[in-house]
Amino acid sequence: MLTASTISVQFGDKPLFENVNAKFGNGNRYGLIGANGAGKSTFMKVLSGILPPNLGSISITPGERVGVLGQDQYAYENVRVLDAVIMGHKELWAISEERNRIYSLPDMSEDDGMRVADLEVQFSEMDGYSAEARAGELLLGLDIPEIYHNGLMSAVPPSLKLRVLLAQVLFANPDILLLDEPTNNLDINTIRWLETILQDSKATIVVISHDRHFLNSICTHIADMDYGDLRIYPGNYDDFTMASLQKRTQMTADNDKKKAQIEELQAFVRRFSANASKARQATSRARQIEKIKLEDIRPSSRKNPYIKVIQDKKLHRQALTVEHLTKSFGDNTLFKNVNFMVEAGSKVAIIGASGVGKTTLLRCIMGDLPPDSNGDNKPAVIRFAEQAQVAYFAQDHSLEFQSDETTYEYLYRYKKPSDDEQSIRGALGRMLFTGSDDKKKLRVLSGGEQARLLFARFTLEKPNILILDEPTNHLDMESIESLNTALEEFEGTVIFVSHDREFVSSVANRIIEITAHDIRDYSGSYESYLEKQLLA
Repeated sequence: MLTASTISVQFGDKPLFENVNAKFGNGNRYGLIGANGAGKSTFMKVLSGILPPNLGSISITPGERVGVLGQDQYAYENVRVLDAVIMGHKELWAISEERNRIYSLPDMSEDDGMRVADLEVQFSEMDGYSAEARAGELLLGLDIPEIYHNGLMSAVPPSLKLRVLLAQVLFANPDILLLDEPTNNLDINTIRWLETILQDSKATIVVISHDRHFLNSICTHIADMDYGDLRIYPGNYDDFTMASLQKRTQMTADNDKKKAQIEELQAFVRRFSANASKARQATSRARQIEKIKLEDIRPSSRKNPYIKVIQDKKLHRQALTVEHLTKSFGDNTLFKNVNFMVEAGSKVAIIGASGVGKTTLLRCIMGDLPPDSNGDNKPAVIRFAEQAQVAYFAQDHSLEFQSDETTYEYLYRYKKPSDDEQSIRGALGRMLFTGSDDKKKLRVLSGGEQARLLFARFTLEKPNILILDEPTNHLDMESIESLNTALEEFEGTVIFVSHDREFVSSVANRIIEITAHDIRDYSGSYESYLEKQLLA
């Protein structure tokens, strides 16, 4: 059991949260949710002991072990990858290190012999002899190729280092598991694998994630952080949204009844307070009014941006044609002689394992990367429709925001001739940029703010083709839901990469899967793609 008692954390003059009380235990799996800036990651650091609270305390049932997903991907650069995973089980690793130290002694004393014999028993009881095999299985499940397993962490690509840290905390098999955004940088199939691992775990789990499908799949409870308070609801994310809506609706209805009752009593008091024969009844009614307490219904700290992209010109027939597209980096050929067409109005999800070439494909389509020769003397053809107006959301758009230009000045560059100052301020406001945010410089924007500013730009540009590479990265749940709805309603063409299955399921009507060997094209929804995979 992990217990938080009257926890308060304050940065500067403003408390982030105050007097938070919660218990996490009994093998339940809690999704810790809340708006950006609500304090989810800070609270997770308090739970894990990384950050001491200003007030309150954290207690853990004696004897229970806690596993925390590490965030420093460069913490083990000089450690063998398999060892980095095994180090997650601190007791086993300590025994292994001491055991190896004694065996390496040039002369072993009798005490050393007795000591190492005890260590061998403990090592065996902890399944130490199968540790490397179990660590290897976790690494393979997280799509970390075997060629890296016996090498140093410094040789592992940055995109895979966090996966090693995830394998590390899973290997520990702790009683309490604390995971902050474990699905970051995982592809769809690896997330599905992780879901199975967590569903089978007997540990109490607290997890932060913006992946709605992931929360629905693994959570038995939702811990909602809102306005500095934490409330725990039974059920998964969908259950929480329904329960919280019903609760707010019920509270509003109860208040309406109480207000009507108060108004009726007040009318009686006003009418008969001066009437001697009714004075006692009027006084009684006045006391009744004092006893009626209205529920304090605070508006949620969550805010949904309003995203609506309207295409300026409708396309007909083909929006995009790709022929003979080949791309390699050194000896690594990501794809060769790729051919496909995208019909106007289609919504195409590009999926595949991390590093397989999804982003590279989009960058080739957008002209950011030159295609290679396919070896058959046939030049690559990437052709948009004649009336195409393309808007591109790059996975890494940080360079676009390294300037002192303001948000208003940035949008002004993309306005239509018919747009005036109010149009630009309206676009900013709908994306939750309020007050003096129009003077905010691009270089200080957070990842979520950068994304919302790009969406504001798209609403002004009115494109008929959207090409989006991981557009839900850095977005909170509310922004993801707003973008989800916007793409469902968008009448133009969408080509996108995403690891968010709820997002893919609700938007895509065609799936292009990039594998290590070829590119596979599936017509229909993500669910029909999964069905075909099971039948294959």
